[in-house]
Amino acid sequence: MLKSQTIIVIPCYNEADRLPVEQFANYDSASSDTGFLLVNDGSSDDTQAVLEKLCADNPGCCMNLNLLSNQGKAEAVRQGIQKAFESDPKYVGFWDADLATPLNEISRLQQVLEKNDNAVMATGARVQLLGRNIQRSMTRHYLGRIFATCVSMMLRLPVYDTQCGAKLFRVGEAASEMFNEPFLSRWIFDVELIARLMRYRKEHNLEETEQAIIEVPLQEWCDVAGSKLKTRHMIGAMWDILRIHHHYPPTHTTTPQK
Repeated sequence: MLKSQTIIVIPCYNEADRLPVEQFANYDSASSDTGFLLVNDGSSDDTQAVLEKLCADNPGCCMNLNLLSNQGKAEAVRQGIQKAFESDPKYVGFWDADLATPLNEISRLQQVLEKNDNAVMATGARVQLLGRNIQRSMTRHYLGRIFATCVSMMLRLPVYDTQCGAKLFRVGEAASEMFNEPFLSRWIFDVELIARLMRYRKEHNLEETEQAIIEVPLQEWCDVAGSKLKTRHMIGAMWDILRIHHHYPPTHTTTPQK
């Protein structure tokens, strides 16, 4: 069991040849209060063997959860987060295994939650600003902007980037509710997380969700070759938006961000 204040879940599916093992191992010396729960999502390659060795070599910061069959990223993350809750950390989160978002961004998200007591969720945002290194293909960028606009309209919430694979949550009742049951979507469960948080806050008569979610512009993000997420998934996700909209009706009327 990990004893870290912050536990980051890393969903892994057929990552044996590209998992940046050394970066996970070396991060321990820089931040001993952060641990990694690496979830093997029923991989068909040697991912589990790679994870077992990483955890054996770094028992203080790395732990392995092996799912015998492929569940999809959403369920792998959910089961990982639930396992992380058992260690009673202060924060839990999830990160893409390819480290398109560098691990040093973890501390930035953590600092945001520490400075904002009312915040439940800190999420990375891939914003191309001067002084930042955001390397993303133009096709993905513009598809992402269309997708984000649709999500903002559906949620009635001015969210810039729902799909960045770098998110951190304050452990508590709200976070437990967000990961309590399986997601409708395998790929855009990030949108469901926001919808679930909105539902939770409405049911408990809390302030609007803008007070509970903070988007943090990343200092660095880079497309990594071999990503499981393809353009066709982004197009197919539009159907999932409709399903989520039907299952989680919007709770307020904030003007969406363009």
